Amino acid sequence: MTASSPPTEPQTPDPNRSRILTILLASLFMALMAVSIVNVTLPAIQNDLGASDTSLQWILSGYALAFGIVLVAAGRAGDLLGRERIFVAGIALFTLASLGAALAPDIFWLNIARVVMGVASGMVNPQVAGLIQQHYRGVERARAFAKFGGVVGVAVAIGPVIGGFLLGVFPTGIGWRTTLGINVPVGAVVTVLALRWMDLRPRRAGRQKLDIDPVGAGLLGAAVLAIMLPFMLASDHPVAWVLLPVGLALVLLWVLWERRYASSGHEPMVDLRLFRIRSYTLGSLMIGVYFMAGTSIWVVQAQLVQQGFGQAALTAGLLALPAAVFTALSAQLGGRLVVRIGRWTVVIGLGIMLLGLVATVIMTPLISSGAVPLWVLSAAMAPIGMGSGMVTSPNQTLTLREVPVSQGGTAAAVTQTGQRIGTAVGTAGMTGVYFHVLPHGADVAADTTYILIGAVLILALLIALVDALAPVGSKRATPVSKPK
Repeated sequence: MTASSPPTEPQTPDPNRSRILTILLASLFMALMAVSIVNVTLPAIQNDLGASDTSLQWILSGYALAFGIVLVAAGRAGDLLGRERIFVAGIALFTLASLGAALAPDIFWLNIARVVMGVASGMVNPQVAGLIQQHYRGVERARAFAKFGGVVGVAVAIGPVIGGFLLGVFPTGIGWRTTLGINVPVGAVVTVLALRWMDLRPRRAGRQKLDIDPVGAGLLGAAVLAIMLPFMLASDHPVAWVLLPVGLALVLLWVLWERRYASSGHEPMVDLRLFRIRSYTLGSLMIGVYFMAGTSIWVVQAQLVQQGFGQAALTAGLLALPAAVFTALSAQLGGRLVVRIGRWTVVIGLGIMLLGLVATVIMTPLISSGAVPLWVLSAAMAPIGMGSGMVTSPNQTLTLREVPVSQGGTAAAVTQTGQRIGTAVGTAGMTGVYFHVLPHGADVAADTTYILIGAVLILALLIALVDALAPVGSKRATPVSKPK
């Protein structure tokens, strides 16, 4: 089966687009590594700053919440004001916030800095996907998103390794600060190069009215906050579950507002007609479900290796490295396959991941009993990385393929918001299952969780199959135009 072709849009290629892609990927790598690297530094931060468990949790939760809340608003701002301008502002803010985090005198200021880092990362991420869509077409776009996917896999996996190395080289009070301060020189270089290579001129004529839909932005931000918070807080504060139905009600209210706003002749924050595009709707749904499972795999792996097998955090990171390498390589393969077989690339990738999970479930008790060496876990999990590279970047290409370039940032942000919610739900749910079963043994807890993760991946596979098996004609986009 051949993927249907996207609607053609006139484009004069930017001669700087290869340079622009380099700084986009560098910023993506920096933002993602800032998430994964801090996982191994939490004990050091707690010892150095005397932080409570609750305060420590907000180092992760504050970043994730701020990131998820601003995504769609930032994507919309990029579409209206110019993605390059929002990108540069976000990178500069991220760099300054990283410096503030590295110099934080106590846990309160560290958490404030991490929230600002989350806001800045939320500003940057929609622009990365939107600018790739803006500067690239067809096969070139698929290859660019393949590099995007490779960077995602490597950044997430390499963060704990670099963090463990820095903690080992420097004293405790300095080591954790270097894991945050490492962003400062990288961010400064990216900011300077972006100012030199990107077109920062405003998109709209000076007198043209700017319609930013502040009510829609506020409603959606509040909805995302209310949906994500329970999954982050409920283990310590069960009453937080009350916020979940509130969040769902806010989503409904937001949809009604957006429809009313558009019918009155304004430009809504999100043109809901985007969801008439089959590839966009199914791709967004699939990747949201996928993130409920995909990100939890490595959280469980780290717990298993450290708690169950008594190894250091650095060892857990090194055991995940082969999977990261396979992610980067298979993302390039996926970039070539997606232009030939379309959604079947994602189907194949999910199938490979499921095979890796089966191998992991089989090997975990054997490693625990000493029948096979620990490194076998790395080999068993390598197919998970290989499959992941054929899911994330090809899906990005397919999901945005038929979205108008003018709405690329907003569309990417909506998809990424679903990913953030999926990550919050999956991480809370899967780790909850792991710790519930842990009294029966770490290997049993890990395998039970991996089986549940596999069930969620099967659901993602079914959604991908629905799109892959649809007649070619039914996949064509419904035109999306701006309200008059």
